[in-house]
Amino acid sequence: MTAVLDVMAVRASGDPARAVFDVEPSGRVDEIVCDVLVVGGGTGGISAALAATRELPATGRVVLLEETDWIGGQLAAQGVSALDEHDHIERFGGTRSYYALREAIRDHYRRLSPALARERHPNPGRCWVTRLAFEPRVALDMLTTMAAPAVNDGRLRLLLRTKAVSVETNRDRVEAVLAIHLDERRWTRVRPRVVIDASELGDLLALAGAEYVVGAETKAETGEPHAQPLEAKPHCVQSFTYTFVLENAGSGAHHAIPRPERYEHYRDSQPYSLRIHVHGGEIYGESTGWLDYAVMEQAPSTKGGLWTYRRLIDHTLFPGVYARDISMINWPGNDYRDESILDRAPLAQARALQDAKRVSLGFLYWLGTDAPRADGGRGWPELSPRPDVFDTVDGLGKYPYVRECRRLRGLTTIREHQVSAEYQPGARAELFADSVGLGWYPIDIHRAGADDVGVSCRTRPFQIPLGALIPIRVRNLIAGAKNLATTHITNGCYRLHPVEWNTGEAAGTLAAFTLETGRDAAAVHRDAALLRAFQRRLVAAGVPLYWFVDVPVDDPRFAEIQMAAVSGDIIGAPDSLEAAAAKRR
Repeated sequence: MTAVLDVMAVRASGDPARAVFDVEPSGRVDEIVCDVLVVGGGTGGISAALAATRELPATGRVVLLEETDWIGGQLAAQGVSALDEHDHIERFGGTRSYYALREAIRDHYRRLSPALARERHPNPGRCWVTRLAFEPRVALDMLTTMAAPAVNDGRLRLLLRTKAVSVETNRDRVEAVLAIHLDERRWTRVRPRVVIDASELGDLLALAGAEYVVGAETKAETGEPHAQPLEAKPHCVQSFTYTFVLENAGSGAHHAIPRPERYEHYRDSQPYSLRIHVHGGEIYGESTGWLDYAVMEQAPSTKGGLWTYRRLIDHTLFPGVYARDISMINWPGNDYRDESILDRAPLAQARALQDAKRVSLGFLYWLGTDAPRADGGRGWPELSPRPDVFDTVDGLGKYPYVRECRRLRGLTTIREHQVSAEYQPGARAELFADSVGLGWYPIDIHRAGADDVGVSCRTRPFQIPLGALIPIRVRNLIAGAKNLATTHITNGCYRLHPVEWNTGEAAGTLAAFTLETGRDAAAVHRDAALLRAFQRRLVAAGVPLYWFVDVPVDDPRFAEIQMAAVSGDIIGAPDSLEAAAAKRR
């Protein structure tokens, strides 16, 4: 018998064991043979599946397993639909397919808003933390549309509400993955040639027996200045969050929810507050220290209030369409820090997830009843939950926003001093000759608790090395999401939307490339000619490998300049991200 957790079945009250059931394969087991199996349909997973179907021949087959009923992960089911991006994103730093998704989302809102129809880079929420925020279901719709051609012609199968339970391996290869449909208790065995683990927790790494890391490493292990000084701490995993969405029903409305269980405990221990500690160089400001925010107003030294922080819809932009503002709440006050859910028994996971829901509902209750007002009063009862946004009973995301999961022990591990601005004085982070993509975001550690010695700091624009996607041993398994080979610290800058999308796209492209060449991923990595051929494949698909912000993915010179840069024929200037400042070797 195997215990299986259905995350979507976890409730904030009642017995958490109701979300766990014991099963064993019996009766009919459907058999599927495919070229590429993607486990996890989140941001990296759907990107990987789209890339694999794009790169495989017409006869190629891709299967994607997703345990919720929505694809998209942090873009959709997890509710982080205010994108965590960087200053250059509107012209460079994302893949062509990522830009296609962003533009499809924007086109949806352009059709609804005369004001946004005239803007080149519209932001439906006019929020201050991102250049693009949107309703989670819109991302789901756009991703479904992007996948539709491959689904309709049978090249891609999306198996929703389906969770991997066990893995069959032989001679360092994954031969089959056994999965169960969480609603129908129906079994499916998938026999793939290549597997991409894009699950939110890195589940397939564990099921396949691949080597991985959990939590915070030591300085002796990674050489990182801010790693644990004496001993590794597996429980120091970044906090996760159940997001929720509210609308502002206006003065005089009363929508405060009933007080959730354990409210007083979390009110005091979180604590529930609008005061947070920020690190200079993060998204909040240039100086390190404490900042006091307000709910609606812009308090001194802040960039805005909580309401406009991740506001998804500014209703004034949509006359006759939206009657009220809609805002998503993802704040330190509703981060869950008590326990890690990695490498825990399903029932222990269910208990932690239940408490995480209580944390978020408690923060919602505090906002409605006790959060300070500018007039000296307490509480904002006019802020009304919108359970319809996620189609969930409690109004919380279908799945928690998971910042850190099991991390692959890969051929390359990305370390703090390779990306931190404190140790990289040039315009770019340390260069990787095997780059398969790009990213840029501060090292932003949401601490697990007092034992966590994580750091938050600026980084230089960085690359994604191919070696970080490839296990040290298992031959046909590729990391395709936040489970790539980072450390606890560098996970803090490699976990964001465009980086996860790029990681998934590189993984899907790599899977198809290995099947085409008959060489496994490790062989591609160590063979210089194969590596360059693979990088050319990525660049042809619009995946940038080197930071040149003045040559975007739709520039006719893009492919040539990108390949010249990764091969060393062009050297970027130490003080500029522009190709115009680069020199020929």
